[in-house]
Amino acid sequence: MSQESKNAKLILNGNEYDFPVIVGSEGEVGIDFTSLRPKTGAITFDPAYGNTGSCTSAITFINGEKGILRYRGYPIEEIANKASFLECCYLVIYGELPNKEQMVKFEYDIKYHTLLHEDMLNFFEGFPTSAHPMTVLSAMVASLDAFYPKAQEKGERDKNIIRLLAKMPTIAAFAYKKTIGQSFIYPKNNLDYVSNFLRMSFATRTEKYEVNPTVSAALNKLLILHADHEQNCSAATVKMVGSSQANLFGSIAAGVSALSGPLHGGANAAVLNMLQKIVDDDGDYEKAIRLAKEKKFLLMGFGHRVYKNFDPRASILKKAADSVLEELKIKDPLLDIAKNLERIALEDNYFVERKLYPNVDFYSGIIYRALGFPIQMFTVLFAMGRLPGWIAQWMETVDTKGARIFRPRQIYTGSTVREYKTIDQR
Repeated sequence: MSQESKNAKLILNGNEYDFPVIVGSEGEVGIDFTSLRPKTGAITFDPAYGNTGSCTSAITFINGEKGILRYRGYPIEEIANKASFLECCYLVIYGELPNKEQMVKFEYDIKYHTLLHEDMLNFFEGFPTSAHPMTVLSAMVASLDAFYPKAQEKGERDKNIIRLLAKMPTIAAFAYKKTIGQSFIYPKNNLDYVSNFLRMSFATRTEKYEVNPTVSAALNKLLILHADHEQNCSAATVKMVGSSQANLFGSIAAGVSALSGPLHGGANAAVLNMLQKIVDDDGDYEKAIRLAKEKKFLLMGFGHRVYKNFDPRASILKKAADSVLEELKIKDPLLDIAKNLERIALEDNYFVERKLYPNVDFYSGIIYRALGFPIQMFTVLFAMGRLPGWIAQWMETVDTKGARIFRPRQIYTGSTVREYKTIDQR
């Protein structure tokens, strides 16, 4: 089928059916099966929706074969190296880069909405210190609906977007402080978005804290690189929940829960766990490489399901990781092993031929570790970065004219009709 085709033909039980072909702005081709079941009585069977386009979207474009990632048409390399995270948020959510006036107002609004309602602190107190920060994050985001009950009213959307962007770092930092038993550090309005979060996470009431600009710049890049990634598991979850006309807070809380799964947001934590295993085995990374080639040891953080050539985000983070490690002069056996694995993977023909390059999760885990965050916070940081993408995906769903509630079909494989027997007959 060529891209010029206006229709695709399906032959089923001797009958021929025509279905329209959709071509995206970057040449992506899809067959519109909206009328498949009404026309034929059949449905598509596509486990995990790997070949199914659930929507059209103008937010993010990915070409995995060529290693391309763009937000609203802007190459990720441009955004990550030139923009602040809040500029990226504005772009992803509203579709255009802000001018000076828009940016000043956007930053001002967010700075003055960072505080949480004091009653929310009681919720934090109710969690045990053993609670995973992602559990706390999801619950606290969902609870925002109770404090802003007019969330569904007309004119409240932009306020709720600001509230979410402003309060997410505060919730995330408080969740971290809860796990280590330290007092909450309230936000300061004279700091930028990323620096404010770092201060709330690492400052204490007993000592002065200065934000390291190298650390702030690295985290700014990390958040940008995670801002959106097409119809991934958590984005699709946000869209599905939003399709029921659930409000923004509940939809985003569902996205946080989806991201908490180890197969989605836990990949960078898996990298650090793998490195720890190598450290526990006398730090023998060459043995790990050898076993990986023999398929007896799984190297986490290499290759990518979407990017078949290289991960453009990883190229950016490699430079950031080098800068952070050099600036902070950290001596950490896990990071030493990571650098050795990286060197071998980039040079060894086994990895080069199979395109098993270090991906974004490999470098993000290294940077988070270097910045001082424990493994359980990695996915929380991922959620902070992904927030603008979730918001934008939710907006596209609820703004789609004539959109229906998501309702996938199934192929039933259970028992056929059976006769009910009373309990004494069974």
